[in-house]
Amino acid sequence: MSDTLTRLLRCAPAPVERVVDAYRERAEAIKDETAGADFRTQWRTLAGLGVLRRAGDGPEGPGPVTRGLAAIEGIGLAGIDPGLCYALTSQLFGMQHPLHTALTKPDRDLTDSVEEGRTLLCHALTERSGGSDPLSMASRAERDGDGWVLTGAKAFITAAPVADLAVVFARTAAGRTPFSLTAFLVPLDAPGVSRGETFDKTALSTAPMGELLFDGARLPASAVIGQEGSGLGVMAATTAWERALVLGYALGPMRSLLDRTVRWAREREHFGRRMGASHQVAARISDMALALHRSRLQLYALAAVLDGGTTARQLAAEAALTKISVSEDYVRMTEHATALAGVRAFLPDTGLTADPLSPLAALTYAGPNDLLRTGVARMLGLPVEN
Repeated sequence: MSDTLTRLLRCAPAPVERVVDAYRERAEAIKDETAGADFRTQWRTLAGLGVLRRAGDGPEGPGPVTRGLAAIEGIGLAGIDPGLCYALTSQLFGMQHPLHTALTKPDRDLTDSVEEGRTLLCHALTERSGGSDPLSMASRAERDGDGWVLTGAKAFITAAPVADLAVVFARTAAGRTPFSLTAFLVPLDAPGVSRGETFDKTALSTAPMGELLFDGARLPASAVIGQEGSGLGVMAATTAWERALVLGYALGPMRSLLDRTVRWAREREHFGRRMGASHQVAARISDMALALHRSRLQLYALAAVLDGGTTARQLAAEAALTKISVSEDYVRMTEHATALAGVRAFLPDTGLTADPLSPLAALTYAGPNDLLRTGVARMLGLPVEN
C-alpha cells in the first residue's frame, strides 16, 4: 500500500491505528499454521491473540469497543478468512458486549472461557417462518416448577453447528405485547436440545450456519437473561450492537481490495499507457477510497460513542444508518474492483478474484437494509408501516 494511501486511510487516532497494526502482525504470524484447520481450532487460535477480549488497553489506549473493532480490522487486513472474521465480530459485538450488561450477575468463568475461545456462543432468534418480526415467533417456554420447558426451532443461526451455548428467544406469554418474549442462555448439550440442518452458504461459506431444535428442553430459572418478559429489550440491545459494528469485519477486506486494485491500475498497461491514466479508472478508484474512508469514520465514531457510555439502544438510528451505509459501500467497492479486474475477477489465483456474494449478503445482516430504512424513518416521526 502506498504511503499516500496509508495516510489517507489512517483516519482513527494513533493509538487505534497501532492496535490495527499490532493485530495484523499477530494474525500474519499465525495465518499459515492455521490454514486448513477446522473452524474451532482457528477460532481458539485467534481468540488466543486477544481478539475476543472485552477489556480496553488501559488509560493510554483505546476503550474496549474501539480496541475490539481495531483488532477485527487488523486480522482482516492480515488476510484471515472473512467468514471467520464475521463470526468473531458477531460474537464480540452481537453477544459479548450486550450480554455483559443484560446478565444480572455476569459469570466470570463464562466470560473468561468465551474471551479465550474455549466457549462459543450463538444468537438464536430467527425461525424458518421469519426473523424480522420477532413477535411472530412460535418457539415457546413454559413454566415448570422453578424452571422452564423450551420447545421450538431456530434456523439460519451463525455458528449453531459448532457453538456451546445459545442465546435463545422464546415466547413466554400470548399476544404481540412488548413483554411476551424472554431470552434464555441455553447449553447446547442439554437434554432435549439438538442440532438440526446445517446450511451450505454461497456467501461467507466458512462461517457455519445451522438449525437448533428444542424438544421439551428443561431449563433452570437461572437460564433467564434479564428477567421474564424482557426478551424484546434484550433483543433490541443485541441487535443495536450488531447493527452498529458487525460490518467492522469488512474493513480489512475492503482495505485489501482497494490496495490490490490500486496496484493493478498502476502496473497494468493497455492502449499504450498505464490503466490508471484513464480518468474513468481513476474515478472508480477514488470512489473506492471514498467508500472505505467513510466506512472507517462511521464505524470508529460509533465505537467511540459506545466507549463513552452511551448505550447501543440509544444509538438505534445511528446503528441502522451505519450498517446500511457500510454494507452498501462494500458492495459498491466490489463492483468497482470487479469492473477494473475484468475477466480476472472471475478466475482463481489471479490475485484479482472477486467475491461479489459476500458483500451482497451484508445487505441482509441484522435486518435487511430496506427494513432498516423503514425503522429509521419511523424514528424520525414518519407514520410508516413495515
